[in-house]
Amino acid sequence: MKCLSAILCAGQGAQTVGMGHDLADSFPECRVLFSKANEILDYDLQKIIFEGPEPELVKSNHCQPAIFTVTAVCFQALKSQISNLFCQAAAGLSLGEWTALHLAGAISFEDGLRVLAARGRYMQEACEEQEGAMVSVIGLESEKLQKIAAESGVEIANYNSAEQTVLSGHKKNIQEAEKMAKAAGAKRAIMLNVAGAYHSSLMKSAGDKMSAILRNISISAPRFPVVSNVTGQPHGSPEEIKQNMVRQVTSSVKWIDCVQTMAGMGVNCFVECGPGRVLSGLVKRIQPQAQLCNVQDNQSLKAAVDLLTNG
Repeated sequence: MKCLSAILCAGQGAQTVGMGHDLADSFPECRVLFSKANEILDYDLQKIIFEGPEPELVKSNHCQPAIFTVTAVCFQALKSQISNLFCQAAAGLSLGEWTALHLAGAISFEDGLRVLAARGRYMQEACEEQEGAMVSVIGLESEKLQKIAAESGVEIANYNSAEQTVLSGHKKNIQEAEKMAKAAGAKRAIMLNVAGAYHSSLMKSAGDKMSAILRNISISAPRFPVVSNVTGQPHGSPEEIKQNMVRQVTSSVKWIDCVQTMAGMGVNCFVECGPGRVLSGLVKRIQPQAQLCNVQDNQSLKAAVDLLTNG
């Protein structure tokens, strides 16, 4: 069966010190991207990625452009091995959606880096304005969680899979929602180690600042469909892309819908680019029959090339 592939782009939280290092050692075109990132941002992002320290890498203003850069590097390495690589679609989790838009030609590498450095800074500022938190709930239907969210005054941040939903909001409200979810029969409710309430109305100030910065950023029509976190459907016009990417900061990530939309387009193989395999795990729960591979180092690149060329 022919592989109709979609590219998945990693989100914040997947970062590890040293990510992308062996690909930079192996491929000149990957080294070039790291050098370009340093020039564009005017500091040594590559050193933070390769050497840490981890507390510096996890800062949102470093982490977001770092994951963007490494994911672009992974995709570049894949293209270097498959010159006629055909992408049926792409999607990314939160910041990864910006990477997906870049890979589809909707935004330049330079502008993508600048947007994500600013996005990380704006989101950190929003976290400092109000004490927010997030909790991942395992094994409770989304309908029950929507009711719990309404009663506790929190919001749904991520519809990751039928088994996993993430809630976001004020810390005291999230603590109440955690208790309610456990009482309602959730298998687990895990408080996340995050700086604040991402993908909720507590990020409004960050969204407002994103709207301002995007007025001066050039967005083009993607070369292949990029599925929106906000709508779960392919992005439309460049102006609609800007609007959705502002909304994305405060809106729920509809990851289940994103994966189902790509499957409906005929995609039967998902290639996760960037550090980790979080998105592959979520896809496996949503589309168990899908073929999965990832590109984060030379070993995984070889396996991905084999799957995509030999089926």
